[in-house]
Amino acid sequence: MRRYSAFAIAREAARYHSGWERAWASPQPKKKYDVIIVGAGGHGLATAYYLGKNFGITNVAVLEKGWLGGGNTGRNTTIIRSNYLQDASAAIYEKARSLYETMSQDLNYNVMFSPRGLIMLAQTEHEVRGYQRTAHANALQGVATEFITPQKVKDLVPIINISGPRYPVLGGLWQQRGGTARHDAVAWGYARACSDMGMDIIQQCEVTGVRRDGGKVVGVDTSRGAIDCDKLGIVVAGHSGVLADMAGFRLPLESLALQALVSEPIKPCIDVVVMANTVHGYMSQSDKGELVIGGGTDGFNNYTQRGSFHHIEETVRALVETFPMISRLKMLRQWGGIVDMTGDRSPILSKTPVEGIFVNCGWGTGGFKAIPGSGWAMAELMAKGHSPLAEEFGLNRFKEGRFIDESVAAGVAH
Repeated sequence: MRRYSAFAIAREAARYHSGWERAWASPQPKKKYDVIIVGAGGHGLATAYYLGKNFGITNVAVLEKGWLGGGNTGRNTTIIRSNYLQDASAAIYEKARSLYETMSQDLNYNVMFSPRGLIMLAQTEHEVRGYQRTAHANALQGVATEFITPQKVKDLVPIINISGPRYPVLGGLWQQRGGTARHDAVAWGYARACSDMGMDIIQQCEVTGVRRDGGKVVGVDTSRGAIDCDKLGIVVAGHSGVLADMAGFRLPLESLALQALVSEPIKPCIDVVVMANTVHGYMSQSDKGELVIGGGTDGFNNYTQRGSFHHIEETVRALVETFPMISRLKMLRQWGGIVDMTGDRSPILSKTPVEGIFVNCGWGTGGFKAIPGSGWAMAELMAKGHSPLAEEFGLNRFKEGRFIDESVAAGVAH
C-alpha cells in the first residue's frame, strides 16, 4: 500500500481547492436540461437531490463557478437548531433538523450529525421575556425546547461564568436535539447522491448571463458555453442579487460578510453549542478540539471572504468574559463568507417575475441549519409550483407587508 506524508496530503488538498485538480472531472454540459440549479453549495445540491428523490426529475445540472461546497457551505460554523419564533420559520427549520437526524443513512454517507444540544443565553431581562415567549411558541409548534435556569446552564456548561460583570446569565433557551454536523460532508454526501442519479455537477462553470424568450427563461450563458433549460433555480447565497440582475429583476437583499474563527486544539471542555446574542458571540468545540467561534455580520455591505481585526476584538472580547478559561488561547485560523440578508431576517423561496425562474436566498447567517428543509421545499416548489413549507416565504410578502419577523429569534441574524 502506498503511503503519503502529511505534507503530501496537504499539498494535494491545496491543489484540489485551487482548481488544478478536482475529485472528479466536471462533465461537458448537455445542450438542454429540464432543470438547471446555479450554485453547488448545500442548498443547491439538496434541491437537486430532492428533485430526483421525491419527484423523479434527474435531467438536472448543478452549475458552480468555483468548486463544490466552496462558498458559505464550507465557511460556516455548522450550527443546527429549529427554535424559531414564527410558525413558518419553525416548520421549515424543524423539517431540516429532523432530516439531519437521518441524513447519514439516507445518503449512505456519514455527515457526522451530532445532536449535542444548544443553549441560547438570556443575558438581559428583555431576552428572558423573548426566549420565554419563544419556548411557549415552540411548544405549540411541536418543537422541543425549554427555558432553563442559570444553574442548569452552569450544569450543562461548567466552564461558563454566569455572573459576568456586564451581562450575567439569567437563563437560556435550551434545545436538546439541536447540534452540529460536518459541513463539507453534507455537501459531498448530497453531491455523490445526485451524481449517482445521473445528474451533472459542473464545476468551474460561471453563469455570465440568463437568456429569456419574452417573459420565460430558456437557458443560461456560462464560461463553458450556452446551456438551455426549462426551469432555472438560483441558489447562490450572497450573489443572489447579481444573478437576479442578469435575469432582469431585483431582490430585496443586502450582501454582507460574516466572519468566524477557530482556536488552537485543546482537550474537550464544552460539549454543547452556546450562543450569546446580546454580546454577539457563539461557540462550540469541534471533534479535533478547536473552539469554533462566530459572531455578527459586518456593519457594511461587502463581498469579502476574509477575516478582520475588528471581528476578533469584538467577538473574542465578549466570549472571554463569558468563558474566562479561553483568554490565553491562540487563534488558529479565520475566514469569512458572504451572506444575503432580508429586512425581516427570513429567507425567500419563491417564483419570480420571470416564468421558470425560482430563487432560494435570504437565509442570512442561518443557512447551514436549513439545508435539507430548504432543499425539500425548493424541490417541491420547482416540481409542483407550490410547497406548504415555502408558502409564506414568497417575494410577494414584501409588497403585501406580511413580514416573518425573526429579528429576536435570529439575534445575531443567525
